[in-house]
Amino acid sequence: MTKSKTESLFAFGIGVGTHNRNGEWIEVLFPQPVLHPVGLEVAAFAEAFGYQGGEQSINLDAEQRKALAVIDPDYAALVATDSPLCAVFLGEDAAPADVPAAYLKLHLLSHRLVRPNSINLTGIFKILPNVAWTSLGPVDVAELPELQIACRMKGVPLTVHMVDKFPKMTDYVLPPGVRIADASRVRLGAYLGSGTTVMHEGFVNFNAGCEGPNMVEGRISSSVWIGTGTDLGGGSSTMGVLSGGNSTPISLGKNCLLGANAGLGIPLGDDCTVEAGLYLTAASKVRVLNKGGEVTRKLKAIELAGRSGLLFRRNSQDGAIECLPNKKSIELNQDLHSHN
Repeated sequence: MTKSKTESLFAFGIGVGTHNRNGEWIEVLFPQPVLHPVGLEVAAFAEAFGYQGGEQSINLDAEQRKALAVIDPDYAALVATDSPLCAVFLGEDAAPADVPAAYLKLHLLSHRLVRPNSINLTGIFKILPNVAWTSLGPVDVAELPELQIACRMKGVPLTVHMVDKFPKMTDYVLPPGVRIADASRVRLGAYLGSGTTVMHEGFVNFNAGCEGPNMVEGRISSSVWIGTGTDLGGGSSTMGVLSGGNSTPISLGKNCLLGANAGLGIPLGDDCTVEAGLYLTAASKVRVLNKGGEVTRKLKAIELAGRSGLLFRRNSQDGAIECLPNKKSIELNQDLHSHN
């Protein structure tokens, strides 16, 4: 009976996290999330925790915590803490229904178990609470003023690092083989491939990322995917889908360069370059040039979406956007992107 409930699970995880004073989850860490779990262990968890099928987040009571340590001794350290524990079973890739389910999906992305745009995150902003991320840990925003006063009275320093629905990725997951100059600029749910360097001004949102190795000195917005060997120059930007102004996920293929302070609003293939300072949107008017520099046609940039081997630049005399064959693609410094 239990086997039929677990044999086709989408994901499973044991989480440790924080409740607010009302007993509601505000954040959850999943040390070992599992995609498509199979075997006797997950079946034993399902039986011990009373899993009924579908998507279910179960707050573990004292007896269930004991069972957790017996089934898998690797969780014994978690069981020994006073922190709340939960077990999350995702029967299918449905929209997350609660905070533990949402956090499990974000962990799947940052652990490189799934790629951006490949799982259902519908409604995640409504599910996740706004949290004060402090030097004493995550705090429900409504409870922060009381904590601030209590800390002052005790002489305990309290710093509020940020107030956001998404925490720093590195507080939950540190994928191997990456370098991040400012950890506050990479959200949980980001995907960073091995060999990736995120410099101080680089930013990677949730449900977005790069295959690695990559140099990220610009912004990778939500839903954006960057291919191997591509460089995002300082101050550059990629257009996401969260604001509602763009419904097509942006991607940039292999060995591309998005120049400093440039922007991209259409997907492009491999070996493409966008000149520094040029923001290319779907509606941008583009002159297409042949190898001899002659204008062959004029069109909107969206008509070039997905193409490879293109160079976009501004005409130095009249400022018009021009597209011509890219004679060379970039090559990242191998020593710079070896982080092992």
